[in-house]
Amino acid sequence: MAGRKQFDVDEALRRAMLVFWRWGYSEASIERLTEGTGLGRGSLYGTFGDKGTLFRKSLQRYAETYHPLYLQALSGPHADPGAVITAYLRVTLNRIADPAVPDGCLLTMSAAQLPALDPESQTMVRTMIVSLRTMLEQALLAAGVGEQEAAERALCALATNKSLAVLSRAGFTGDDLATVAATAARI
Repeated sequence: MAGRKQFDVDEALRRAMLVFWRWGYSEASIERLTEGTGLGRGSLYGTFGDKGTLFRKSLQRYAETYHPLYLQALSGPHADPGAVITAYLRVTLNRIADPAVPDGCLLTMSAAQLPALDPESQTMVRTMIVSLRTMLEQALLAAGVGEQEAAERALCALATNKSLAVLSRAGFTGDDLATVAATAARI
């Protein structure tokens, strides 16, 4: 039947997300994207549009996959601020330990390459990071922390999250990463 997709669009998007995650926007060439998705150039462009549009769809897919896990972990109730941070970073450690996905974090990789992104993608990356920070602040407030302290702790936990992603890409062990997370929660 003419015009009917002969492939699973959702699976192709998942695979494109993994290419951007592994290589970052700058190094995710069209050749890598076609190889990673199994699609030809025409199907890739015809289905997803240009590289920037595919990247944003991949970021959205990433957020739809992982942000609910953070929301669930932060929903509490939590006995204290350390428990909030522990729950948040546990999601990160679980994602990093998943052998089915690349090391690191697509959002962290994208933030590191922000200057290479178009303005719409830059805004999306910043918005996603702010969303994580807001989730943390709300959970910390619910755990009885004041506004200033919640803002400070959320920022520190967010920074720890991003550094865990970088350290995982640099080959640090799961034990090393768990030590970082436990220390951040304790502090």
